[in-house]
Amino acid sequence: MVDVLELTQKIIRCPSVTPEDAGAQKVLIDALKPLGFKVKKLKFSEAGTADIENFFARYGESGKHLCFAGHTDVVPVGDRAAWEFDPFGAEVKNGVLYGRGTSDMKGGICAFVTAASEFLSEQKNFKGSISLLITGDEEGPAINGTRKVLEWMKENDHVPDVALVGESSNVYELGEEIKIGRRGSLSGLLKVHGKQGHVAYPDMAENPIHNLAEMTQLLSTYILDKGSAFFPPSSLQFVKMHVDNQADNVIPAEAEAQFNIRFSDRWNTVALDQKLREILDSTGHRYTLETWSNYAESFITKPGAWTNDVADAVEHVTGRKPALTTKGGTSDARFITNYCPVVEFGLTNETIHQVNENCKVDDLYRLVKIYKKILENYF
Repeated sequence: MVDVLELTQKIIRCPSVTPEDAGAQKVLIDALKPLGFKVKKLKFSEAGTADIENFFARYGESGKHLCFAGHTDVVPVGDRAAWEFDPFGAEVKNGVLYGRGTSDMKGGICAFVTAASEFLSEQKNFKGSISLLITGDEEGPAINGTRKVLEWMKENDHVPDVALVGESSNVYELGEEIKIGRRGSLSGLLKVHGKQGHVAYPDMAENPIHNLAEMTQLLSTYILDKGSAFFPPSSLQFVKMHVDNQADNVIPAEAEAQFNIRFSDRWNTVALDQKLREILDSTGHRYTLETWSNYAESFITKPGAWTNDVADAVEHVTGRKPALTTKGGTSDARFITNYCPVVEFGLTNETIHQVNENCKVDDLYRLVKIYKKILENYF
């Protein structure tokens, strides 16, 4: 039988800072094969990007098919001297496990592997299918990971009926939230064009900084929507401003600002891009706008049988009735939603991407119980 703490410690000790694998996926494969899972390693690459290791593992060949998705890559540790513990030491102190990836999301993957081992040991005549889609490219560009694995799964008749992503979905306590969708994400670079000149003769120049200020004010105060049943209002936030000016007596020729919009299901990236240009055109100023989204459209898994199975399991173990939300950033669920209904549930995200990332050991064991109950509910 798999022990979730031992397995999590073992995989945390693999310093799989994206895009490196550092043996992390082998830890999982070695745990899955004795359970009867058939494993297919999938390495993908693309010009100008890193080679990424992924794998797909499946138990069973027919019947209802539940797929668990997760990633073994982690973000860099940051200031290593600021860590109280070795970020790849997987030390336990006072019932808390410390290390990069404990919550995001090696602990969640190990909890599911443990839950599957317990479930299959009890279900001797199990006729369904359980699979795992594991990538090493979630914290990176997300080019050679989940999206390409899903394409391979479709080509080889492995598309699941439902999917569960083990991202850390709760804020402070296990059982708070189940993600049933995510807001879309559209980034943009706005370049405003002016005319260079001497500051003493502004009538002979056109100041792009002044025009940029007007345009950023217009965009940042524009009400894109008022949200919807499961989505908060769309939000545009400027994150960078830049003027390449080497002198203090020269009006520059160009100024630029970068922004990101987290948008509700009232929009898609094409319609939102068109709206932005409409707003900017109304100013009469000269500009260039570049936008990009990395496939991050908003999506929702409508509440129903699958969300009920997950919510029931969470409440059964934690005693909490989880909220169904779309909060947070993007995840690989944005790719999976194109193939089947998908929800996200995992550990807490209070310390993810931070120094001294950690999770409660008790939460690891309770997450195993939740995942096992989800398997029981679904099958």
